[in-house]
Amino acid sequence: MVAPGEKILSAYYGFDPNDPSSLMVEMSGTSMAAPHVSGLLAGFLSARREFIGFPDRVKQLLLDTCTDLQRDRYVQGRGVPNLMRMLGAT
Repeated sequence: MVAPGEKILSAYYGFDPNDPSSLMVEMSGTSMAAPHVSGLLAGFLSARREFIGFPDRVKQLLLDTCTDLQRDRYVQGRGVPNLMRMLGAT
């Protein structure tokens, strides 16, 4: 699957206290994409508590309900995670 992970504005640990613009930095990569998927799953589990403790079922549901981007499978995997589709499928 794919998730937003390019040019994400994030907090920055090496900031200059005298320069407020240094508190945030634009970053890219899996470290930026993973929190989007984690947040989606947290939202799903808060609404569908019966899935807590069943990670294999949640994973399969996540993969089965991704929105297909009509791109090469090696580029997009299953597509973009879709929380509304996940909730609707349960």
